[in-house]
Amino acid sequence: MTDPNLVYDNPLIARYAGREMAECWGPLRKFRTWRRLWLALAEAEAELGLPADDGVSPRIRPEHLSELRAHLDDVDLKRAAEHERRLRHDVMAHVHTLGDVAPGVREVVHLGATSCYVTDNADLILMRESLDALCVSLAGVIDALAAFADTWKAEPTLGFTHFQPAQLTTVGKRATLWAYDFVLDLRELERRRDELPFRGAKGTTGTQASFLALFRGDHDKVRKLDELVAKKMGFATLFPVTGQTYSRKADTQIVDALSGLAQSAHKWGSDLRLLAHRQEIDEPFEKDQIGSSAMAYKRNPMRAERMCSLARFLMGLPAMAAQTVATQWFERTLDDSAARRLYIPQAFLTADAILRLSQNVASGLVVNKPVIAKNVREYLPYMATENLMMAAVAAGADRQDVHETVRVHSHAVTAKVKEGTGSTAELLTLLARDPAFSRITVETTPDPASFYGRSPEQVEEFLAAEIAPIRKRYAGRTAGKVELHV
Repeated sequence: MTDPNLVYDNPLIARYAGREMAECWGPLRKFRTWRRLWLALAEAEAELGLPADDGVSPRIRPEHLSELRAHLDDVDLKRAAEHERRLRHDVMAHVHTLGDVAPGVREVVHLGATSCYVTDNADLILMRESLDALCVSLAGVIDALAAFADTWKAEPTLGFTHFQPAQLTTVGKRATLWAYDFVLDLRELERRRDELPFRGAKGTTGTQASFLALFRGDHDKVRKLDELVAKKMGFATLFPVTGQTYSRKADTQIVDALSGLAQSAHKWGSDLRLLAHRQEIDEPFEKDQIGSSAMAYKRNPMRAERMCSLARFLMGLPAMAAQTVATQWFERTLDDSAARRLYIPQAFLTADAILRLSQNVASGLVVNKPVIAKNVREYLPYMATENLMMAAVAAGADRQDVHETVRVHSHAVTAKVKEGTGSTAELLTLLARDPAFSRITVETTPDPASFYGRSPEQVEEFLAAEIAPIRKRYAGRTAGKVELHV
């Protein structure tokens, strides 16, 4: 036997994604789903009275269905691989593998179907299951970020525009920005999950001609067959028309939604990396964790960096899905097959890995209050100027005059600070002495809470309006802290 360590091991499986998602896209789940699809088709054909060749006797008998039900899970992958090497056809290989253990069903399994009956329908089933799992995980991330926002809703911190210090916000208010991006992603994932249709029993080119022949030209029964198979597999809606495959636009819409999740995670991860650089907020860092093999003092934001790295990979996959849609000729070509085997499972595995990281980080963020307070104090004189300008204008001063006064004094103070000969505290003293601000009292030691506006109230309102419904919808389903493989 070949040493498994000699061959490539997909890191999405070995390092990043969770076991549940990895199993969802594993071969056993797929091929067992195929068998359940064959059972649903056979049951539906039997229930609609599919006739035998004599036109009277039932073609599919109870013993056929019993034998098929008895072999839904005993998939022999080794035997299937042997058949595929000979037949060069994956679906027929599994038809033969099933026939090896259930010879009585050979005459009725896959009856009237084309390969896409099992491959496409199984993909839709697995995508819906995966979307549901991701929604649960994402709700957990949102919940953790919301709890963090609530805890720190009144903690003043520097805002940043252009990554330059700007008007104060709060640590918690900033967290609502991260959370809201994920809220929007959750809405989209839920919509794609809930609206995902089923391919159903459409036949070789989507015309249902094979089923029409089986049912002796009975259009009503063929239509009911399509609906009945979908219902048996838990789908309320069907693609109204298909070629041999369902429209690959459905794949692009789902991969685009997963890409949106990655975009949100990348933005959050980038913010965390910048905050870590400022030493204001740290991601979890474990007791024996090593930040650098050379620089032992380092505490690198490696989880946020990994989050961004995986996000970039996922954000690149929609291009492949789009190309697949664009290159489908007429009712189908097979050039979609190999690509979809790669990007659809990997899109879900990567999204799962990102959410595992996000949940781990969100539930263990460390806020360094003294550092944040120090940075606020350093820049507070600048931050106070906007309020002072508004107060001066309200007292009768000309807005442009006071704006120019602030500009001149602030730039002068900044230049001295950069030269090492001044302090930012000088700015408020200069403004207090300037005639432009003579109509108001300039407080030279202002309270930071005076400058973050409605941040605490906005957090509370956001939690009530956006987070509470999500918490109610996913009550009892979300996980706590997620432990990572590495």
